[in-house]
Amino acid sequence: MWIKAADRDGRRDRDRDRYISRHRDREGHLRSSRQDQDGDRKRGRDRGTGRGHDGGERDDRLETMAMAAREWEKELDAIAIKEQHLGSKKPRKRSIPKPSEKFRFSFDWDNTDDTSRNDAVQKQPHEAAPPPPLLLFGRGFLAGIDRRDQKMKAAAALKLNRPRRNGAVDEDYRDAADGDLYEASDMHVDRHWSDKALEEMTERDWRIFREDFSISYRGSGVPKPMRHWSKSKLGAKLLRAVDEAGYRKPSPIQMAAIPLGLQQQHDADVETGSGKTAAFALPLLSYVAGLPPITHENRHEGPYALVMVPTRELSEQIAEETARLARYLGVRVVPVFGGGSEKTIAEQSERIQKGCEVVVATPGRLLDLLERRYVVLNQCNYVVLDEADRMIDMGFEPQVASVLAVMPSSNLKPQNEDEELDEKKVYRTTFMFSATMPPAVERLARTYLRNPVVVTIGTPGKATELITQNVMMLKESEKMPQLHRLLRDLRDKTVIVFCNTKKTTDWCFNELKNAGFGVTALHGNLTQAERKASLDGFRNRRFNVLVASEVAAR
Repeated sequence: MWIKAADRDGRRDRDRDRYISRHRDREGHLRSSRQDQDGDRKRGRDRGTGRGHDGGERDDRLETMAMAAREWEKELDAIAIKEQHLGSKKPRKRSIPKPSEKFRFSFDWDNTDDTSRNDAVQKQPHEAAPPPPLLLFGRGFLAGIDRRDQKMKAAAALKLNRPRRNGAVDEDYRDAADGDLYEASDMHVDRHWSDKALEEMTERDWRIFREDFSISYRGSGVPKPMRHWSKSKLGAKLLRAVDEAGYRKPSPIQMAAIPLGLQQQHDADVETGSGKTAAFALPLLSYVAGLPPITHENRHEGPYALVMVPTRELSEQIAEETARLARYLGVRVVPVFGGGSEKTIAEQSERIQKGCEVVVATPGRLLDLLERRYVVLNQCNYVVLDEADRMIDMGFEPQVASVLAVMPSSNLKPQNEDEELDEKKVYRTTFMFSATMPPAVERLARTYLRNPVVVTIGTPGKATELITQNVMMLKESEKMPQLHRLLRDLRDKTVIVFCNTKKTTDWCFNELKNAGFGVTALHGNLTQAERKASLDGFRNRRFNVLVASEVAAR
């Protein structure tokens, strides 16, 4: 401490000596100037009256400089006193940090880093904190505080804060109630989706619904599945026909496909199970029912809808089922299939030319009628490809592509999904059903379907859970005796026995017929009348065993 004081005194003495030396230099300069003037006077130069005036000015300047020196000395003394008692801020030397310390955080704060200077609360502390109590010392109050005044201020503050506090509590209760309502509307873990109305179904319920029925979608713009027939948006006449057909509850494929068909959106279904015919027939009939009936004036433009199937048996079966569902709509359904004579071709073409709304055809025969100009498809805007994988396996891909190419392409939906559609224009709707999705079927779908929705029911290629499969490893000589035992165990239940070849089918038929079973046969060597008689007898339970080749697989 003594060393610092000595340094300050020495620095102050040096500053004073420096100022005095400068003052002496000025006085010496003035003295030399005065001597020069005296010399001039001695040499006879007359300066007149101005000489005395100049000397007075120099004296005034000297006195002013002396006063300034005394003031400067006082300022130096004041600075020294401040440094001694208050300390001084020494200039910090700029140090170059090491590379390792370049990004190290510095805990040395300067007064310029004080952020409270721009804080509104710090600038107006009376708005941020309550005022201090009024101190009235010497007026008879304890510790100078007026208790009555403090109670009045406390009551005013309580009156002001109570509504705010109650409002915050009410808001908390409202937020909690809203949260409970949101969780209740989203979860509903206490109720199953089957116990809820359609309006109460949440996204979680629909997700569980799809999982329960093994329904999965791939695509955009997918409508909700159909829970009940009454919620299907089908017309009253169609619902009446559905009830009379014995459809009590929709199957998974019907739940998923019917809303898509009613929305007239392209659909590719990979399905397993039953109810497929109604899944595409009901939306098709709903579409046709909204169009003008086929009359003598527009019958030459062709049907409104087309269903292509791989076999003639399937063509007749689907045509019969579709006609049964359309009984109250007045829609005519015509099956077209190959395997007949020229007379059969003429009969089929005549029925189409008389006018019909729906045609169910095999690709080969339909292409033949198109090439002969017996049939046109100028106003056909609803296409169903049933058993698409089967048609590809049977080699019908060129025929299917040729039939679709004949149809007008101006009614295809644009490839760009975001492009706006013309509301006045009728676009083509294409349904494709396939048990599997091989590359050829995918290629067909990419060509003729626009932004399709792919619906998968169950696991592709896997049999439905309603079917129990058993495998028996037997020798050739043990097969027929084992078949006899199985048929006797089943008694009067209907059974289909499949064989690899037509020859094996005839042999198995004869063996079972000789054993006394009610059996009929079905294979490719039979005529159409014989096939129809065999199927009708099997359906009507005149025969409980049907021995068939692969022709009956579909």
